[in-house]
Amino acid sequence: MDHDVNGAVRNSNPRIVVGISGASGVIYGVRVLDALKELGVESHLVVTRAALLTLSQETDLGPDDLTGRASVVHKLADVGATIASGSFRTLGMIVAPCSVKTMSEIATGVTSTLLTRAADVVLKERRPLVLMVRETPFHLGHLRTMTALAEMGATIAPPLPAFYSRPKSIDDMVDQSVGRALDAFGLDWSAVRRWEGLNGPAAAGAAA
Repeated sequence: MDHDVNGAVRNSNPRIVVGISGASGVIYGVRVLDALKELGVESHLVVTRAALLTLSQETDLGPDDLTGRASVVHKLADVGATIASGSFRTLGMIVAPCSVKTMSEIATGVTSTLLTRAADVVLKERRPLVLMVRETPFHLGHLRTMTALAEMGATIAPPLPAFYSRPKSIDDMVDQSVGRALDAFGLDWSAVRRWEGLNGPAAAGAAA
């Protein structure tokens, strides 16, 4: 166990709350869980009903395949769960993907589910909240909502592909977006391809 400067026992096991909402792109949430497991980070998962519907439409995975990737699974209606309290220490929370509905609830402080309550807790505790918002195009209301969340301290991280990494598949693009989102927590996932400058290997290959 670690101790803080006052001698109090501190939990040395890193935890991140993972929310998966019903926007298209459920694979981002799946890969977040895979990445956290690989990195040795405890994941606390909460999934909306719409997300499970999206899972069935966009992948060959079932609910058990998804929840089996998490360290701890919380029910959406369980507002008494550990992650509903700021006294439960975590590194923060990521919502991947984040629907406009979920984003809007978080921005207005409406905590009708454990997912939005957990996000509100992370904001009030000044911990990182990363929202992988999946919608396009954005209208002015969406943009204003994202501005409000950014002013509250959230990180708005739409999963946009980085082509300098020379992705060879959709999986490559998904993993790059997930890894860059996890950078906000100080986590370095091996799947991420970092920019190495104009004289790096990728740039040299492009110029050849």
